[in-house]
Amino acid sequence: MKRLATLSLAAASVLAACTMAPKYQRPALPVPASYEAADASAAATPASEIGWKEFFPDPELQGLIARSLTNNRDLRIATLNVEAARAQYRIQRSDLIPSIEADGSANNQRTPADLSRTGQSELTRVYSAGAGMPAYELDLFGRVRSLKDSALESYFAVEENRTAAQLLLVSEVARAWLVLIADRQLLTLAEGTRDSQKKSYDLTRLRFEQGVSGEIELHRSESTWRQAEVDIAQQTRRVATDRNALALLVGEALPAEIGNGARAIDGQTLNQELPAGLPAELLARRPDVRAAEHLLRSANANIGAARAAFFPSISLTGFYGNASADLSSLFQSGQTSWSFVPQIRIPIFSGGANKAGLDLANVRKRIEIARYEQSIQGAFREVADGLITRSTLEDQLRAQEALTSAAESSYKLADMRYRGGVDSYLGSLIAQRDMYDAQRALIVTRLAGAVNLVQLYQSLGGGWKE
Repeated sequence: MKRLATLSLAAASVLAACTMAPKYQRPALPVPASYEAADASAAATPASEIGWKEFFPDPELQGLIARSLTNNRDLRIATLNVEAARAQYRIQRSDLIPSIEADGSANNQRTPADLSRTGQSELTRVYSAGAGMPAYELDLFGRVRSLKDSALESYFAVEENRTAAQLLLVSEVARAWLVLIADRQLLTLAEGTRDSQKKSYDLTRLRFEQGVSGEIELHRSESTWRQAEVDIAQQTRRVATDRNALALLVGEALPAEIGNGARAIDGQTLNQELPAGLPAELLARRPDVRAAEHLLRSANANIGAARAAFFPSISLTGFYGNASADLSSLFQSGQTSWSFVPQIRIPIFSGGANKAGLDLANVRKRIEIARYEQSIQGAFREVADGLITRSTLEDQLRAQEALTSAAESSYKLADMRYRGGVDSYLGSLIAQRDMYDAQRALIVTRLAGAVNLVQLYQSLGGGWKE
């Protein structure tokens, strides 16, 4: 046993061999050095350092996000993939260290007479028990170490993908919740408009019966009332489907109080301070970009393993224990047995397989370079689009608020003139429709602004910490 341990230590001493993988160099950024609509507030905290509880202050939304991080099946699968990748790396890493196994065997063999040295048939039995070392490759040219490095980088990539899945989940839950409360607010607006238009219809019908209004005014009043009922039916359906979508993200049924109309979209004070920084900072902030780089490093390490296939490989097999022709005397004194079998393989002709393997490794690295550059370009576009959208939505929201205020004032005046008999019902009807459309557009614009902030928060790498 001591001799076998000595051989194992001697074999392990070669583990410090360098790999033949090319030196890794990060590709240049295929994007501009700065954003066109970047925020000049460089002193603000980066989005990746803002916890989602800080960014989303509403307690109801915080509870939904917390439950989704526990129950969402997509995130659970991503987490299990990390555990599987970690186990795969540990399996690959174990090849660097010689393994020792307990070994016991019985070899029974009959030799016919014409093959026996004595001219008679012989029956031989050999029993053995001890510790054995299966074929262990001396990593002289770093092939095993390169494969280990590749598995490690693949594990890191899966772990980053899990973080990216969490960022996506947090933002999707926030977006679904914002859409739900906005649609619920639109439903409340439609219900209020329906009630108001029903009152207008009743008044117009009374005036028609008294001969003050014409039949066309009566039908116009009824049409606006019926249109509001159509909007109510549509919004009721949207609220129901919004709840189903949110329940799927959360991973469990939603309580009845979620999206019951107690919250308005304009009451969501999300963190407005989201400095974009520089595109180069996305390399550290975005987990999908980090995952792409780890896959590139993995492909780079595989080149080392492909290069090592051109060089000789040495494997060691050993055994130390007892052997005997009689099982009863196997562990008696003098039955010690050992074997040490080094084996060298020198590639001479492989039909071009080794060359093709190296070419394949180089092509796969170029593929990963393209994917890495693509991930950076995609991240840059998401941030740039978010910044431009935020700057224009702020102007659009101010204009929409002014438009809504003007439409409300116009309707009040038109309604007063109609009730006073100064103008016809047509002017009041047009003003009422304009006000309703403006109020709906204001809610939709506020929703777009909130969703834009959520998207920008995710694009800048926020949402992975609580």
